[in-house]
Amino acid sequence: MKNQNTIYVIGAGAIGKALAVFLKMAGRQVILLRGSVDDGTTETSKIRVEMENDVHEADIEITTLGAFKTLNGIVVLANKSYGNEHLAAALKSKVGASPIVLLQNGLGVEKPFMIDDFPEVHRCVLFVTCQSINATMLRFRPVAICPIGIVKGNANTLQHIVRELTTQHFVFASEEHIQQIIWKKAIVNSVFNSVCPLLEIDNGIFHRNANALNIARRVIAECTLIAREKGILIYAEDVEESLLKISRSSDGQLISTLQDILKKRRTEIDTLNFEIVRIAESVHNVEAVTETKLLGELTKLKADVAQDSGQAS
Repeated sequence: MKNQNTIYVIGAGAIGKALAVFLKMAGRQVILLRGSVDDGTTETSKIRVEMENDVHEADIEITTLGAFKTLNGIVVLANKSYGNEHLAAALKSKVGASPIVLLQNGLGVEKPFMIDDFPEVHRCVLFVTCQSINATMLRFRPVAICPIGIVKGNANTLQHIVRELTTQHFVFASEEHIQQIIWKKAIVNSVFNSVCPLLEIDNGIFHRNANALNIARRVIAECTLIAREKGILIYAEDVEESLLKISRSSDGQLISTLQDILKKRRTEIDTLNFEIVRIAESVHNVEAVTETKLLGELTKLKADVAQDSGQAS
């Protein structure tokens, strides 16, 4: 049985692998769990993380939930958010009092864990970009410190989480007003994860192309209006500044939704554009998010077509 200082990272995609490597390099006890496969198999892989001119690597134990009866430590979710309902059911009997930390983008991704009354639920907003090169190599770029805030829990646990997860290259900080940041990032991601896949272009398009930036501004204006109607005070100018910062820092990299479409996989657009549309419907103002909705529909259609072509082949 692992001790209570173990960090379990669920989701063996680019973010999960990068986090696991940096934690292992910092001397933490970390186990990487596959989010979509649960057959109890275990292997150790040498994972390499490329950062500008440096390459960091570590041997990472990769296994599945079926290998554990309990998860005593910190449980970090880096899996795709559409798997959260299933994952909440699988984790309910395993985590006990262990805190859950969600590294996922989008709005409402914590709902299944709140419905199932998990004792400690925390949300993190990632300000890094990460892209898989192959199964054991990825490219990682930090943009800013990643804030973590309480959805359900206490400040002492939050401070413990921040201390345990923070490493030299992947830095976290506690944040009292996490909902504003969640909304701000969700709006930014609603732009990146629709416009970039539809154009089949990298993240740098918004700082390079005025027409793309104008589309982004219209979506940001729609979404910040809905945020304010829900009592989340954020400003379009601040969201645009964040979008441009990410665009410049990740110039040349592909957003996760485009990566998913190219690999003929399901995307997370449902917790971005479509969740904002659902919230707009709840405040009886769905007509205010017409472009946000259209971009989401086109992105979903593109993903569905790609998946259908993959199944046909």
